[in-house]
Amino acid sequence: MASSFTYASSELDAMASAPNYYQAILSFFQPHLGRSVLEVGAGIGTFSALLAGAPGVEQLGLLEPAGNNYPLLRERFAHDPRVRAVHGYLEQHTADFSVDSVVTVNVLEHVPDDAAFLRAARSVLRPGGRLLIFVPALPAIYGSLDTVFEHHRRYTRRTLRAALEGAGFGVPVLRYVNLPGVLAWFVTGRVLRKKTLNPRDVATYDRLVIPWLMKLERHWSPPLGQSLLAVAQA
Repeated sequence: MASSFTYASSELDAMASAPNYYQAILSFFQPHLGRSVLEVGAGIGTFSALLAGAPGVEQLGLLEPAGNNYPLLRERFAHDPRVRAVHGYLEQHTADFSVDSVVTVNVLEHVPDDAAFLRAARSVLRPGGRLLIFVPALPAIYGSLDTVFEHHRRYTRRTLRAALEGAGFGVPVLRYVNLPGVLAWFVTGRVLRKKTLNPRDVATYDRLVIPWLMKLERHWSPPLGQSLLAVAQA
């Protein structure tokens, strides 16, 4: 059964102007993708396009619950026979997929019952498959943007590990990323109390900060970060 959910936030449109940000996430995930990949919460396909171009990916499933996003997603990849776009929630489609990896980028925080979501993700993974997660971190910086973007939570390393292990995953990789973003998000959401991301500000941060920061953080794991990245194994 298809979802009747409509995505009303401006988050996806603003983040579409951050190619370096998404490329950095892909660089962490790429060694763990395997040949068959399912992206859950694919949105309008910004990160999906990078997954489709990743070496070794032979099949790509894209699952999107929002009725206003799904037609754009389906049209964007209609020409690629390796890509299958599906409208709905993961819990509705566990029988439809068996994959080497499940990818979720800024999705888990939107899910009311993250434990059920993680159990569903594990059920579609082949033995030894990987769940690749990128989520907002640090409840202390939860602010106006989180509220507007309908984030149910921000995670800590402890809470994300507990959620993953509770769903039966091992967690070989769990790390904070984007240390300068902690201050930026705090000021934007807790001090200025903004209710949208300015695409120009996002593009500037993406162009001036992300390239050198991600080179640094590939070799140094910061003690805190705006986001958490996890590789979990079924």
